[in-house]
Amino acid sequence: MSADPSVPPAPSVRVLLADDQELFRRGLRLLLDAEDGIVVVAEAADGREAVARAVATSPDVVLLEARMPHRSGLEACRRITASVPGARVVVLSGSDDEADLYEAVRGGAMGYLLKDSTVEEVVQAVRVVAAGQSLISPAMALKLVSGMQPTAAPGEAPPRPAARLTDRELEVLRLVARGLGNREIAVRLSISENTVKNHVRNMLEKLGLHSRVEAVVYALRAKLVEVS
Repeated sequence: MSADPSVPPAPSVRVLLADDQELFRRGLRLLLDAEDGIVVVAEAADGREAVARAVATSPDVVLLEARMPHRSGLEACRRITASVPGARVVVLSGSDDEADLYEAVRGGAMGYLLKDSTVEEVVQAVRVVAAGQSLISPAMALKLVSGMQPTAAPGEAPPRPAARLTDRELEVLRLVARGLGNREIAVRLSISENTVKNHVRNMLEKLGLHSRVEAVVYALRAKLVEVS
């Protein structure tokens, strides 16, 4: 059956790639451009250029390396999320340092993947984050919970007790930490999507968190969910 010509196609997810390794950047561009519904609109070779290109092109998703010259990717992440509110940042990095993960989350990143991720995992991350969900590489999630007690990273306040959450808010937090979006949570709990949004907002406010990614990190470090 052919597509209805009266129905406009869904807009492609517009992606900015920022990485100081040209070969990696160009290879990733070829792979993403080959995917339906994804188009790479710009590239950047360092953090400073990443911010300028993000401001100029207003991408939906920014994939950037944490450690780049002329302004780190993590600093670029903070500047991009502040200057281009519609852009969702995913750190795609060779660094598996937990400190980089924490800084990325505090800088507003919606996801954190390692460069040994498969092409399918990167494509999924672009689509998931563009839809407003969060995603952390399983390897990084495991580093957060492997042998850890819910104590703080250097310079970071310890996880706040989740006891102040209602049973439903705690249930929503666990599902958010497993990577489910609002619609999936609504189906799982047999409640409306608007009710889920209210629970997420209340849960973040009570815990003093600012994003779903912070909620994921909180839940992992407080051992409210298990990572297999």
